Amino acid sequence: MPTIDLHAVIARSKVNGPGTRAVIFFQGCDRLCVGCFNPETHPKRAAKSVEPGALIECLPIEDIEGITVSGGEPFLQAAALIELLRAAREKGLTTVVYTGYTFREISEDKRLSEALGYIDVLIDGSLDIDKLEATLLARGSTNQSFHFLTKRYGEEDMRMNGKIEIIIDDEGRVTRTGFSNIERQIK
Repeated sequence: MPTIDLHAVIARSKVNGPGTRAVIFFQGCDRLCVGCFNPETHPKRAAKSVEPGALIECLPIEDIEGITVSGGEPFLQAAALIELLRAAREKGLTTVVYTGYTFREISEDKRLSEALGYIDVLIDGSLDIDKLEATLLARGSTNQSFHFLTKRYGEEDMRMNGKIEIIIDDEGRVTRTGFSNIERQIK
């Protein structure tokens, strides 16, 4: 069974896709986009390694609509990504995946394309700092495309209530998540 080199998990978020979602951040990225919201996910070293099915079992499934997978670059760990998406689908969760790869690159690679059968929405393309998304659409830059692979969601579902979310857990740890580098936009 493949394992995920995991950066972090947010149990509940409202700005990382439709509804309340768990967000799973994979560790490791070779795209290294300038202005990335998650540059700490770039090094290919895992904070922890977890089995996809065990990770799904740890999520508050009764409180979430689905999972959003981000990174890092999830498709660098294709076998683990596929297992995670399969486990989520078996639990009735919807799936949203962010990737720097293009839909075409994924669909033309047998090793990667199997994942498409388990994804409701794929958001593809590397972040372009010169094309930051100014609306409340759930993407970092306007060159990134939404691919609705099932009928569960449409573009209107990808409009969020805000661009960033600050989460303070029971132990006082602060997590910032979302789609825009606000400081860069203000300057």
